[in-house]
Amino acid sequence: MTTFVDRVVLHMQAGDGGHGCVSIHREKFKPFGGPDGGNGGHGGSVSLVVDAQVTTLLDFHFRPHLKAENGKGGAGSNRDGANGRDLVIKVPNGTVVQSLDGEVLADLVGVGTTFEAARGGRGGRGNASLANARRKAPGFAELGEPGDRLDVVLELKSVADVGLVGFPSAGKSSLISVISAAKPKIADYPFTTLVPNLGVVRVDNHTFTVADVPGLIPGAASGKGLGLEFLRHVERCAVLVHVIDTATLEPGRDPLADIDAIESELSQYGGLADRPRLVALNKVDVPDGKDLADIVRPDLEARGLRVFEISAATREGLRELTYAMAELVDQGRRAAPPAEPTRIVIRPKAVDDAGFTIEAEPDGSYTVRGSRPERWVKQTNFDNDEAVGYLADRLARLGVEEKLAKAGAQPGDLVRIGDREFDWQPTLYAGVDFVPGNRGTDVRLEEKSNRPSASDRLAARKARRVRPEDEVEAAPAAEADAE
Repeated sequence: MTTFVDRVVLHMQAGDGGHGCVSIHREKFKPFGGPDGGNGGHGGSVSLVVDAQVTTLLDFHFRPHLKAENGKGGAGSNRDGANGRDLVIKVPNGTVVQSLDGEVLADLVGVGTTFEAARGGRGGRGNASLANARRKAPGFAELGEPGDRLDVVLELKSVADVGLVGFPSAGKSSLISVISAAKPKIADYPFTTLVPNLGVVRVDNHTFTVADVPGLIPGAASGKGLGLEFLRHVERCAVLVHVIDTATLEPGRDPLADIDAIESELSQYGGLADRPRLVALNKVDVPDGKDLADIVRPDLEARGLRVFEISAATREGLRELTYAMAELVDQGRRAAPPAEPTRIVIRPKAVDDAGFTIEAEPDGSYTVRGSRPERWVKQTNFDNDEAVGYLADRLARLGVEEKLAKAGAQPGDLVRIGDREFDWQPTLYAGVDFVPGNRGTDVRLEEKSNRPSASDRLAARKARRVRPEDEVEAAPAAEADAE
């Protein structure tokens, strides 16, 4: 028998983006033909999709580590790298995707439902894409962005219309085997059923699914027996059927006590109080079972429960029970709100949204948070001064320098962006019309730079606009002589 697994922890890793290429076009009589480095390919993503042929999470129990393909790096002659292939994981219907903290990320119900769990990294741009009017031949390229890495919990909750609940050896497996084509294991000892079994039942024009849940005992909702592991499989059931053993020989057991015990566990588990109930008094083919069923039936009906006396062995009363199941399932389906198509929600950014935030830390440092600054830092090759200068220009144009100054940052303060730390130097004139020098270098990063800072150049421009005092005094006299 195939092992049933309904809860696993997956370690997902999306593909990394490929690095951009640094290349200069060279051919005969064209020793410096300009940049022609191609872009890196995007990394593959990891997605979960519901497949009707998958019924267990067993495969992930033995292979919990999943990784999509990385993007290929760019090459010269403007050749872009290939994108990494996406990894599509097939999961059973009713799979719930959760974080390790218990936060529900997705509830996958319905064949074809897809959820992108880990997104692949972007490919880095080559120097051909980074060239502009001022930087005609960049000596650097962007690195590929790392793909998402996360751990998730997959939890399977069977999707069935009717759930059979009851004590061990009450006859639930026998019942589902005669009303459907399911072939569960049947034996004369408790806890024969260790995994939920699903069966499809057809009654006239109605078709519905029935779940045989492993036997419950007092304390199941708190982890005793197998109940806690499999109570989740009755969460999605629209109808619950109490299968009661009327021929049990265990002391202290009777139909009313069994129902009270099971209802207590369902109440403690929670969320099942609104489900309609049916009671199936099983094993009435046994004389003592028939007598006990006749005794307790009035008490059960007095509670407002519909009671059916059945025998899974002789199939007595199964027709009436299945018709009652179909009736309640049909009522539930008609009462359910119509399915609405997925709405596309557009959330425009606020007018004053700069795309990043700056937080002052207790230790005197500052942390810049934002998708763009963090992605730019990941894609920067810090072994290349020109690439670092290009990053400084991008951050300055985004307004990071200005907001750091407004936040009270002083020269030399520690600034964190992503997993990188910098000593902030506001005298570094980034974001201005800077003409780069040799490829791979940036004079602004030299330790002893003779170039004036931005504040010095601003003061010089203001000084040039002010006329000397002697010229201002001589101007009226010159106008009088001219007249």
